[in-house]
Amino acid sequence: MSKKPKKLKIKNKNMKKGGKRVKSVAAFKGIILRVARTHGFIKEESSEQEYFVSGRDLLGAVPGDTILFERMGKSSRLPKTKEETQLPEAKVTRILKASDALLVGTVVDNDGTLCLIPDSFGSRYPLEIGSWGGNKLKAGDKVSFALKSRGAKHHLHIADIMSVYGSSQSARVCVDAYLEEKNIERAFSEEAEEEAQWCGSTINAEEIPKRLDLRDLSIFTIDGADTKDIDDAISIEKVRGGYRLGVHIADVSHYVTPESQLNTEAFSRGTSVYIADLVVPMLPKALSNGICSLNPNVDRFAFSCLMEVGKSGEFKSFEFKKTVIRSRVQGVYSEINAILDGSNEFNDKYKDVIEQLPDMLELSTTLKKNREGRNAPALDSPECKIICGDDGSVVDIKRRESGNNAVSEGIIEEFMLLANNAAARLAMEKELPFVYRVHEAPATEKLTRLSETLQGLGISVPELKPTAESLSGVLRAAKAKQEISPIDTSGFDVVNMAVLRAMMKAKYSHEPLGHFGLVMNEYAHFTSPIRRYPDLSIHRILSDYIVEEKPERMKKRYGKFAHGAALKSTNTELRAVNAERDCNKFYFAEYMTAHIDEEFDGVISGVTDMSIYVMLENTVEGRVSFRSDISAARETTGDGSGGYQSDGVSISNSVTGVKYTLGDKVKIKCVGCNIPMGLVDFELV
Repeated sequence: MSKKPKKLKIKNKNMKKGGKRVKSVAAFKGIILRVARTHGFIKEESSEQEYFVSGRDLLGAVPGDTILFERMGKSSRLPKTKEETQLPEAKVTRILKASDALLVGTVVDNDGTLCLIPDSFGSRYPLEIGSWGGNKLKAGDKVSFALKSRGAKHHLHIADIMSVYGSSQSARVCVDAYLEEKNIERAFSEEAEEEAQWCGSTINAEEIPKRLDLRDLSIFTIDGADTKDIDDAISIEKVRGGYRLGVHIADVSHYVTPESQLNTEAFSRGTSVYIADLVVPMLPKALSNGICSLNPNVDRFAFSCLMEVGKSGEFKSFEFKKTVIRSRVQGVYSEINAILDGSNEFNDKYKDVIEQLPDMLELSTTLKKNREGRNAPALDSPECKIICGDDGSVVDIKRRESGNNAVSEGIIEEFMLLANNAAARLAMEKELPFVYRVHEAPATEKLTRLSETLQGLGISVPELKPTAESLSGVLRAAKAKQEISPIDTSGFDVVNMAVLRAMMKAKYSHEPLGHFGLVMNEYAHFTSPIRRYPDLSIHRILSDYIVEEKPERMKKRYGKFAHGAALKSTNTELRAVNAERDCNKFYFAEYMTAHIDEEFDGVISGVTDMSIYVMLENTVEGRVSFRSDISAARETTGDGSGGYQSDGVSISNSVTGVKYTLGDKVKIKCVGCNIPMGLVDFELV
């Protein structure tokens, strides 16, 4: 339950001469989240509530500024974008603390004078550059800058250039600038690197007798072909009444101790960040790709979840043990898929573990059916793989495979879910302080918006309720419509996306609030301690528990830690997700610059008041703007909308009768790209 917002009294601007107060207004403290050219967004300090702010009411505030704001009720001016629905409106009344963080932007030539267009806040005109700091500067450079002075409007700010990254026409350069602006550190401190090196490349022989020795067990890993940080391995044996399943996770907490610099920096980063071919790791490579990576044919320390699972996929028992393991083979998803599909090409490589594969498939199929039986919504959002050349420039963009082409991925997913569930069950049974992965039911306004979207798509469903069963019904109805009147798979993708947007964001919590999307009361992240701090956190907690088994001591030792780790992990995860999404757009724009004037088939993925968004098969998304059509129509008809009407699902023209709806297939031509802004412009063919 969120705290009651703190009210602050501030002076009203309309104050009579002599300092006599006319009126006071209730104000709230918040932080500027993001700013566009015509508007911005505030997050209230005491809650997660966001507010829309018109550009003229921002007082020149930029992202990161701490401000006071006044609530103004529901916004009628909020643009109906595909990211945001109607939000309450607010007005900035005072900037309490100006952010001193470095910002990034692009240098432009403005009538012979070099000026600056910032990336992170909108401005009607380019900013004046105060000083260049000795940097050689030219139009098109991507730069970082500090605000030398501020005006009451964004375009009145004056910028001092701090550093030059290179050409803004390079997606990689734009990524470098973005990471610095968002304080996503790429380099580790000398102390952390030294600690990582000190851990060595082989395990400590003196530790082995203290652990359960599983080196004789046929354990192996399955990952992508290019994976370097291998943190999970599996083993399975069919026994009477079911299966003996082992999920063996790299014992990162053995090396990253609470008082170490490695832990300090891992906590700060919270998660590894993956952007195209670039990885910003949570831990130095000496650990993540070395002693903590479960490489084949070498001894490694692991933290194993050993489970007895019945034929129907139910737990019979489980336990967590510190172990020493030796992986038989470094498996690759595509190769395992080929074997399961009947190919003999890789049989020799997997000869030591190939007999386990049918049992793995059998159990994972049962677990998946159980998840479907719980009415867990079967959601799948489109993801892309960005392929870069040696120079960092984008070579190709492909849609990641799913469904029948990702069988082994599904096997590993089901086994990891089971181990995660076991970890949370143990913590709840023993009342341990813990970091849970939680996902709350959708809010009423999100369900209302989803219902409106479905009606616009012609999909009739009963009244939506905040239950997994209700949202699963939406997906079933969409599939039924597809079978009757073939909206193609791209149309079904739109329904998937609409349901995803109706969901609350998953987060971390010290309270076991359950996981709505998985329909599990007990869930945590245990299986990726190399790249996620919450996993490392619960490894540390469970490691102490299996030694002491005294929950009362655990509460005292880890109560505060669990709360802080959950909060920090949620924030750093959100930062990483935003970074991946925002930086992918740089690569999309760079890729499409080689395809200007080419035509493509796409599907409408978003609708606003003046445009539609179209997604191509490879997941590249661009905008088709009707702004010029609307402006021309206004001049001839006097109609302010130019005949266009939009409800966020469809946009139609009352004059021409043309209508475009989410999920419609269209043919477009790429007409422009803006790499530094991550924008791709299409026009309809």
